Amino acid sequence: MYYVSEKIVRDLVHQDDVTNSVSDAFVALASDNAVCFPIVRETLDYADATFGFKSGFDRSAPALGVKAGGLWPGNVAKGMANHQSTVVLFDESSGAPSALVRATYLTALRTAAASALSIRHLARGEATTLGIVGAGGQAVFQLDAALKERPFSSVLISDPNEENAAGLAEAAKERGLAADITVPQSLAAQADVIITITPSRQAILEDRWIRDGTHLACMGADTIGKQEVEPELLRRARVFGDVARQAVSLGECQHAFAAGMIGEDDITPLGLVIDGRVQGRTSRDEVTVFDSTGIALQDLAAARLAVKAANDAGRIVILD
Repeated sequence: MYYVSEKIVRDLVHQDDVTNSVSDAFVALASDNAVCFPIVRETLDYADATFGFKSGFDRSAPALGVKAGGLWPGNVAKGMANHQSTVVLFDESSGAPSALVRATYLTALRTAAASALSIRHLARGEATTLGIVGAGGQAVFQLDAALKERPFSSVLISDPNEENAAGLAEAAKERGLAADITVPQSLAAQADVIITITPSRQAILEDRWIRDGTHLACMGADTIGKQEVEPELLRRARVFGDVARQAVSLGECQHAFAAGMIGEDDITPLGLVIDGRVQGRTSRDEVTVFDSTGIALQDLAAARLAVKAANDAGRIVILD
């Protein structure tokens, strides 16, 4: 059984490779060549932590495995990342464990890969202004991945934490972008593409603020009760997702679905667009929304990349 440490992942795994692997996983899922099993997520009532499992099987890779992890809000004070994740890969022919991969950094890359793919296939080609709502630890990964998909020249940032917002603005300036910190309404009035990446449980962006032609990647809602945009926006927009049934149960779409504004059939799997079977954006003025709930197939694809990279570099650890 192989082991890949967090340090090796950081040294050897790159965003471009993860984005391409996640693209393949989305296509496999949309083609019925892969399956995501039901998500388990529980509050521990200890250390204010949430813990859960995501698992799945991609026959086309092949890749079989599970990611275990969650959120420990007190970790920063301990010098650790709040989000902790580990992936276990299994041999698809025997069920024996084949690799243990530390996946905290990988989770950041694979999450950014999903929003990047939505920008690649749904945003207007001439988009130049990026808006990021939420400037926590995931935001810089979102920024870097987005910059690979469109020629953004400026970024607008909104976050009530002034220190986080200032840090993201500085990171954007280091990458050659103009950067401004603003309120959500002003951000929505100017941005061509908006990424929301917050733990919010109430709408931050109102439907009336969103301009025609905007693409939104809603990345924060992955649990029952979370919400970043008004449900009315989902009724107005063309909606895409990673898994429709997850989107209506624990993603951004859950609120519009519960209100009867949209149905599960109104959510197009992004994999169908990537594969060319469904057209993405159909007009310059169309508002598009990608609801990312996060799926195990992203984690498995990224973990397989990490194992291969470690093997190729001669840095794989054999546990038995």
